[in-house]
Amino acid sequence: MRLELTARHFAIPASARKLAEQRLGRVLRPLNDGAVSAQVVVTREKTRFHAEVTLHARGEHFLHGDATGRDAATALGASIDKIERQVQKLKSKWTESKRQGVSPAKAASATPRAGRGAAAFGTGLEQRESSNGGQLRIIRARRYAVKPMSVDEAAMEVAEGRDAFLVFRNSSTEEINVLFRRADGNLGLIEPEA
Repeated sequence: MRLELTARHFAIPASARKLAEQRLGRVLRPLNDGAVSAQVVVTREKTRFHAEVTLHARGEHFLHGDATGRDAATALGASIDKIERQVQKLKSKWTESKRQGVSPAKAASATPRAGRGAAAFGTGLEQRESSNGGQLRIIRARRYAVKPMSVDEAAMEVAEGRDAFLVFRNSSTEEINVLFRRADGNLGLIEPEA
């Protein structure tokens, strides 16, 4: 990071210069090399000092802090405190934007998968637009016969198979059921209401 330290109407003492370098180094640590440059201007106005700190961070973010004090060190410290609060706010924005991002794999698994014949049941999927601007389409993954079997047989087939679910006709009730593998490792059974 480039640091420009300017004093107006007085000669800046070495202690104030060292204070500015140390405090800014500590304040900018959360940005992880995201700071491009910093300009510090300390002006003497009769009996008080006015300090302005402008920080340029990546992404065209400009942080600005100014304060007045009885000496240069006090004014510098107060203005750097203001910059520190702004850095914390900017850092939290950066981390929040990272948390909201969804990986493409998760986005694909989270999208609702339309069943066979969804258009015949009038779900309205054919009129809705997807999030990327195009029409939402139904894509058939595969077709297979619904076999009559018991719940135990279906559980064995899901447990040893590669599929996460199985649609079958329950041999005891003659109803279509769905057996699926849950996230906790157990199996879930979906039965239609009578």
